[in-house]
Amino acid sequence: MMHDAWSVALRDRLPWPRRLSDRGEVLDALMQWLARAQDVTGCGGVSAYYDLRHGRWAEAYPETTGYIIPTFFDYAAYSGREEYRERALKMADWETQIQLPEGAIQAGTLGAPLVVPTIFNTGQVLFGWARAYRETQHPSYADSMRRAADWLVSVQDEDGAWRKHPSPFARPGINAYNTRAAFALIAAAQALGVERYAEAASRNVAWAMSTALPNGWLPDNCLEEPDKPLTHTIAYSIRGILEVSAAMKNTEGLAAAVRMARGVAAAQRSDGSIPGRLDRQWQPQVRWSCMTGNAQMALVWMRLAEVTAEKIFRENATKAIGFCVRQIDLDSPNDGVRGGMKGSYPFDGPYMRHRYPNWATKFLADALLLVQTF
Repeated sequence: MMHDAWSVALRDRLPWPRRLSDRGEVLDALMQWLARAQDVTGCGGVSAYYDLRHGRWAEAYPETTGYIIPTFFDYAAYSGREEYRERALKMADWETQIQLPEGAIQAGTLGAPLVVPTIFNTGQVLFGWARAYRETQHPSYADSMRRAADWLVSVQDEDGAWRKHPSPFARPGINAYNTRAAFALIAAAQALGVERYAEAASRNVAWAMSTALPNGWLPDNCLEEPDKPLTHTIAYSIRGILEVSAAMKNTEGLAAAVRMARGVAAAQRSDGSIPGRLDRQWQPQVRWSCMTGNAQMALVWMRLAEVTAEKIFRENATKAIGFCVRQIDLDSPNDGVRGGMKGSYPFDGPYMRHRYPNWATKFLADALLLVQTF
């Protein structure tokens, strides 16, 4: 069997038979891929992606390593494999070592040409420190978490938006998907008992909702093309609104998350996939699919099924998970391919073309773990 980038993209386009895999087997393969992605960096962080076309792993990525930490703790508890707990703590320690003096986290991968504090990335690492602190009560994680959360609150505008410190590697300007950073502030508030973190999170979600169209669609919600955002960033924003609203018992926010989730569901195809970009009417703008967005929306729909008891959301999630699981290669001899999630479907789609990003793999693992406990 061929395992170059061209052949993977061709396979996606042809009706070749695909192996029917058990979800538990797929979950184990995903986690083994993430463990290998950590090992190749040699620093404790997780490689951003494996590039099949060039046959190489990227450098460690602070942002996504931060939110992979809870996934490793969850998998350790689920599987009984203590190794994954130890790996999670190694990641949390590494994040503390590279934390910037003001408390923030840098944009991009380790070794990026610009080392600047960034809102979104800082929020994502908060998830890791919050979970590590809950697991260990170690004061170093509390200190890192407090410094990061204090920085996020200090640079927030009065209306709740974050306009300063965007990523230099994304479209300049305000970003609605920072509601995912607001969600992280909720995690910090719960871990440390600091109410002002939760208040800041609520302000950001209220601001985002104030910009929404009547159908729930958010402007300024994409890394590159705000008029037709990626399902990846759409899912980030929905999850942030959902989780902050659930924590604060905000029924208006929950209704906003439902509107958005229904908009995406209307675009879901019969095979479970979602077009990679959706316009302000929730209409597909591309034929390819963003695999990260598929996995994230499965998580959003599963959480909404829990919160609202609407069974249709579980059906949406089940279809999305089924599509994602069918894309995982469990037999490749290539360690960068076996158990990893593609960036795009087909593989030569424009989002993370010819790459297996760690965040896509992480979100599918989260979805499978949630299914096990739902």
